[in-house]
Amino acid sequence: MIGCLCLHGFTGSPYEVEPVTDYLREHTDWLLSVPTYPGHGEQLQLRGIDHQLWIDEAERAFLQLRKKSDTVYILGFSMGGMIGGYLASKYGCDKLILLSASAYYMNPSQMVKDIKEMVKLGLKGNLKDHELYQRYRKKFMDTPLSATLEFRRLVNKLRPAFEKVQAPTLIVQGESDGLVPKKSAEYLYKTIPAQKKKLCYLKASKHMICHDCEQDQLIEEVFQFLMEQS
Repeated sequence: MIGCLCLHGFTGSPYEVEPVTDYLREHTDWLLSVPTYPGHGEQLQLRGIDHQLWIDEAERAFLQLRKKSDTVYILGFSMGGMIGGYLASKYGCDKLILLSASAYYMNPSQMVKDIKEMVKLGLKGNLKDHELYQRYRKKFMDTPLSATLEFRRLVNKLRPAFEKVQAPTLIVQGESDGLVPKKSAEYLYKTIPAQKKKLCYLKASKHMICHDCEQDQLIEEVFQFLMEQS
């Protein structure tokens, strides 16, 4: 049995990786595990929650999946990529996929472009119909500063783990990502010592890479990588 652990990002939920998990459910008979970290989900309750609880929940899901599976893949989006890399370094896995993984974060030049685009939409009265904007607006409003500091602590703690990742690794990064810059993907590619690794850029994609305009290309890259013989 093949098991695949799919990890969402900071302030997110399984929705963030849903296009990929839906595709895998439709095209494979694999066992998928898509945990939700404490305080996360559609209703955020992040105040007072330590980042170690997020790591612990992902680790618990991984160990449960490993008991049931002969082969284990890890797919992590954004903060989930950082946790996924940590699990791959600590326990090993058969393949690792990092989507917009946040080894570094905030891309000022792209954020300026995104803000200008949102201003234009706002002037036209279209922001209320912009689903991803509404999701991020709600996240911003519901995320306490303490939780953001916990996210930063998690990233700083887990970044060194990538120096020990030996699993074949696919890194996918949107070039128009306003939250995670290209240097994050470049850092991961240079740091991971695995013999087999691939870095793929999607030119038009922003941070929510699984839901963006190059979704089909993303899913194809992920699926082909997972289906390749090791």
